Amino acid sequence: MKRYDVLVIGGGIAGVSIGYELAADRTVGLVEMESSLAFHTTGRSAATFLESYGGRVIRLLTTASRAFMEDPPVEFTPPLLSPMPLLWIGAHGAAADVRELHAEVVEFVPDVRLLSPADAAAMSPLVREDWTELAMLEPGASEIDVAAVHAGFTAGLRARGGEIHTSSGVAQLQRTEGGWRAITATGEAFEAPIVINAAGAWCDDVALLAGVEPVGIHPLRRTVFMVSAPDNTDASGLPLVADVRGTFYVKPEGRQYLCSPADETPSLPCDARPEEIDIARAIEHINDATRLDVRHVRSSWAGLRNFVADRTPVVGFDDEAEGFFWFIGQGGYGIQISPALARVGAGLVRDGEIPTDLRARGLRSKHLGRARLAGLTGLQGH
Repeated sequence: MKRYDVLVIGGGIAGVSIGYELAADRTVGLVEMESSLAFHTTGRSAATFLESYGGRVIRLLTTASRAFMEDPPVEFTPPLLSPMPLLWIGAHGAAADVRELHAEVVEFVPDVRLLSPADAAAMSPLVREDWTELAMLEPGASEIDVAAVHAGFTAGLRARGGEIHTSSGVAQLQRTEGGWRAITATGEAFEAPIVINAAGAWCDDVALLAGVEPVGIHPLRRTVFMVSAPDNTDASGLPLVADVRGTFYVKPEGRQYLCSPADETPSLPCDARPEEIDIARAIEHINDATRLDVRHVRSSWAGLRNFVADRTPVVGFDDEAEGFFWFIGQGGYGIQISPALARVGAGLVRDGEIPTDLRARGLRSKHLGRARLAGLTGLQGH
């Protein structure tokens, strides 16, 4: 029987980041059902740091994570960020959407600015002026070294004495007199007064094992594929291009482009696989809006983005199950918000308080607690 102060379930970016923070002053054990960490969502990220992406709470957490990303602790191998500006482009009829996005994000990202179609095309040879009515530039957007971020949190967790157990899927989760006992499918047993549910798409399954009411997770499949750059040109230094209405994005990667239909296909928790129809739809949109002229797909994959109804993470102790802590629902933002969200989670575990700098930005526990979801049904927005 292994005993810890805190047992974390899930070895993606959520689990290793909060484990790292809590291991500074507590004994931490982490269990992961796969044979390797970051097998599902984390390992399939499009690897971007976009401060204009997501709702207000996500933008707050992203901007609060920048300082960590730019000057990380010693366990991390810098640089974690590499410059890659973002161009949001709007087709004719979508200029109002671009202006609305600009008005929403300028609070946290004051250097965003609107661009004419000609200016957008001057920044990226992919942009078709005749398709574009208005664009917005986020000059400080970046590419993230996802592997380095996850590896840094993992190394830091271990350096602080944390123990990681792979191939340890939880089969039973029981209340004990002193907290919780987790028993894996192979018979390993772990005990802790606090269990942190960081199980991503499987978080409701973990809750059911514990006799806790599920939070209502929505796993959504996101498809990604690689295509060659036109004429084998080097796309390095070009901006990421995304449709403001969410039909595609195109990210330069050397002599290739990473493309996506930005799809959100409901899925069961699984090892996600791409569907040809989603790729075909993306190619149609991309070829209409850009000069990429996609004809051949070099490779493709898919991952799950996991949301609750309002698309904001759930972080905090469950009101009905003592010692059961939710740390889920990071959606497609988990990497870029991980430094700030892990500090928030650790603060709520320790003393119920959000760190001072994040409170100063306006973040409150009510924005993250599951009580806010009462009465919400389905998935809100896009």
